[in-house]
Amino acid sequence: DVQLQASGGGLVQAGGSLRLSCATSGFTFENYAIGWFRQAPGKEREGVSCIRNSDRSTYYADSVKGRVTISSDNAKKTIYLQMSSLKPEDTAVYYCAAGTIGCTVIEELYDFWGQGTQVTVSS
Repeated sequence: DVQLQASGGGLVQAGGSLRLSCATSGFTFENYAIGWFRQAPGKEREGVSCIRNSDRSTYYADSVKGRVTISSDNAKKTIYLQMSSLKPEDTAVYYCAAGTIGCTVIEELYDFWGQGTQVTVSS
């Protein structure tokens, strides 16, 4: 079975940091791109970042560029999203997803999704 397990969310003050993890299993990790998406209350889900495991190419949304770093551990089949200088507007449920098309924020191109992890940033 394919599994993506997102974890690492929590409550943090503005300016703080969090590291989200997406542990995966059940598919050939190196052949997939992993994306992070988030959905804030009352808003549509948006792409935050992604990494293509084959060449480690990455993408960051403008809203998080410079504050977020995505990385991949092939041995552990886990993707990390290091977030710093967090803002209240970063509050959302964060999801990870896996797809073979490449690094993209187009949700429809992802094959597998994990459950979300809540990130709450207080002002």
